[in-house]
Amino acid sequence: MELLFPLLLVALLVPMFLGVRRQKREAEKVAAMQDDLKVGDRVTTTSGLYGTVVEVDETTVDLEIAEEVVTTWLRQAIREVRTEDETAVEEPGTAVAATPDEPEAPAAPVTTEETPGQTETRLTKD
Repeated sequence: MELLFPLLLVALLVPMFLGVRRQKREAEKVAAMQDDLKVGDRVTTTSGLYGTVVEVDETTVDLEIAEEVVTTWLRQAIREVRTEDETAVEEPGTAVAATPDEPEAPAAPVTTEETPGQTETRLTKD
């Protein structure tokens, strides 16, 4: 009976200690990501807004959320840097063939991502 209380304390404190360590590690990763922001990064804010970084300051980040629309956010509002588009990209050779009864749809225009240099040039051309 004397051993029950210390074992109970250990059983409750160990998971709590491990949870705090995991939470601290995640916070450090997010802080490092926010410190490593650079012009041209495609990011998502904590409110779910998608944008492209056009200027970085010590405490703020300017995001282009639409063409010629730039807003200023705190660095802490950046939740993640997107490495690839979430839009579904059709793999070559996986297109469904049109049946003879249906006319083939015209191909969609190909769009290319602009480089950070092109973004900066477009925003500062005035």
